[in-house]
Amino acid sequence: MPKMKTHRGAAKRFKITKNGKIKRAKAYKSHILTKKDAKRKRGLKKPGLVSPADKKRIKELLPYS
Repeated sequence: MPKMKTHRGAAKRFKITKNGKIKRAKAYKSHILTKKDAKRKRGLKKPGLVSPADKKRIKELLPYS
């Protein structure tokens, strides 16, 4: 059976933690930043976690991680 290919778009967006959770970047940090206060922008820098509902789909895109 041939090797499975990693979905390269997903590989750039998600990282697997040591405990098997999936880290992701938060949305709303790319433009129109003038109206967002500094506290909100600081919070958006920190990584978020993929919800349990989506975890299975992301794991299928990253077979070797």
